[in-house]
Amino acid sequence: MSVSLPNGVIIALATAYGASKNITALTNANPAVATSAAHGIANGALVEVKSGWQKINERIVRVADAAAGAFSLDGMNTSSLVQFPAGTGAGSVREITAFTQITQILETSTSGGEMQFATYSFLENDFEAQIPTQASAQSLDLTIADDPTLAGYKALQAAAETREVRALRITFPNGSMILYNGYVSFNETPTMTKGEVMGVRATFSLLSRPVRYAAA
Repeated sequence: MSVSLPNGVIIALATAYGASKNITALTNANPAVATSAAHGIANGALVEVKSGWQKINERIVRVADAAAGAFSLDGMNTSSLVQFPAGTGAGSVREITAFTQITQILETSTSGGEMQFATYSFLENDFEAQIPTQASAQSLDLTIADDPTLAGYKALQAAAETREVRALRITFPNGSMILYNGYVSFNETPTMTKGEVMGVRATFSLLSRPVRYAAA
């Protein structure tokens, strides 16, 4: 049992990627093992996964057990043949080669991600029941102090203009991290409230569920 404060958290946006590497096979295992000839990816590298298995598709994953022609997707349990049909997980990965820290963050907030439900009732019932369906779309909002000279400001601006998918990494003081993947939108018009620091807002719209890793 423990509690944590967000003080000291570092948030960074992926700003450079390596070439896409083909994955010719993914095993049903915990963790999943990818077959990729001459991948050149080292242990600890973060990669964006493209896979026929939607539960791991578009997620940012840490590489482990790297060897010639293969590596593991740390934390990705693909043992279930129902959720991960054998032979259909092939795809590609691309390594994230550079992150740019987003500094002067004033506030963060999230929206969405709540479970949605289908409500039903049989004719003979005098009550309703519900079953879970799917989680709603999720986004992360960052408000940063307005300073267009900052590297993080420029990185957000560029990502929003190109509308390319970007990874977002949140690193906690204890070394644990959360990894997101999605699109960036950026409102460059600052808030102007008397007596308060001017801020601009970036919104990160998720394409997949986040991935969390404990401190090494």
